[in-house]
Formats: sequence, C-alpha cells, structure tokens
Amino acid sequence: MAVIGPWEDVALQLETERLILRPPQLEDFDAFADCAADPLATEFIGGPKSRPEAWRAFMTVAGSWSLHGFAMFSAFEKSTGRWVGRMGPWRPEGWPGNEVGWGLAKAAEGKSYAYEGTVAAIDWAFAELGWSEIIHCIDSGNVRSEALARRLGSRVLRRQLLPPPVVKEITVWGQSKEEWERGAAQRAMALQAR
Repeated sequence: MAVIGPWEDVALQLETERLILRPPQLEDFDAFADCAADPLATEFIGGPKSRPEAWRAFMTVAGSWSLHGFAMFSAFEKSTGRWVGRMGPWRPEGWPGNEVGWGLAKAAEGKSYAYEGTVAAIDWAFAELGWSEIIHCIDSGNVRSEALARRLGSRVLRRQLLPPPVVKEITVWGQSKEEWERGAAQRAMALQAR
C-alpha cells in the first residue's frame, strides 16, 4: 500500500478570475526550467539556472508539498492553459518566517498576475495553514517586488541574512493575518479595477 504524506488532496486547486494555481506536476517542468534559465526572470533570485539545477529546485518544491503539505503553486493562465509562474507559501529550514513568494515567466509580466495569484495564495495560507503572519523576502534593488509587496499591504519589517546555501542580506516585508483581513475590501477593489 502506498503511503501519502501530509499533502493528500491531489485535486487542490485555487482559482482566480484569470489564473489557476495548483501544486506542481511533472509536466510543468519544461516551463519551470525555461523560466529558471531566463536571466531577467531570475535576476533577483540567484540568476539563471541550468536544466539540472532547475530540476533540483523543482523537486524541492514538489518535496515540500509531499512532506509539509504546502509550497509554491504552479500558476496557469486560464485562457490559454499556459504556465505563467509560481507563487505561494514557502518555508525552508532556517528561513526568516512563513513566506508567500512569487516568480513569473517574463512573458507573463505586466498583467498583474503576480498580484492576483499571490492574493489567492495568501488567503489560502492564512485559512488552511493557520499562519498568523506572512513575509516576503525581497532582494535589494528589486523595486517591482517591493511595489507588489506594498500593493499587497505588506511593510518592511527588517533586514536579515538568508540561511545557506543562499547567505545574502534581504529585506523582509510582511504583515499579520489581522492586517491582511483589514485590507480585504481594498484588495477586492484593486482586483476589480484591473
């Protein structure tokens, strides 16, 4: 008999107006690897990765789903079925807190997909994981991610070193569940105004 870890809901799927978010599946890897190889898409997350390096990163996300019951979701454009990026909860060993992060393929940028999908992922993290705070680890100079964090209602909490193997100083943005709930009406208006 096969044993399934904490993540047993293989049908888990979040849906927004334009996106579908679900745990990654093997058929997502080619798009994930293409994104990981793009110097512009990876500028603030360690730079381009070879296909074998992307495989290891992809399997880390899949392993987190299997063992922890959460990780980044694969995000798909509803209208085309195209993989557009990843977003969702993330907490590696030694991480500065319960993060909800994002990363988009370059072709998907400028459409507010990161905002739309990350709102759904934060809602899910607070409701399903019971987190009381979320953070976003943002590299210095990443003004687009800083703007997105601000738009999500997060604020700068502190500067901190990320643990090995990354070991670099980042800015930790974040907010409490209570702050997130207070911003619900504003987010709903922002999503409708898109």
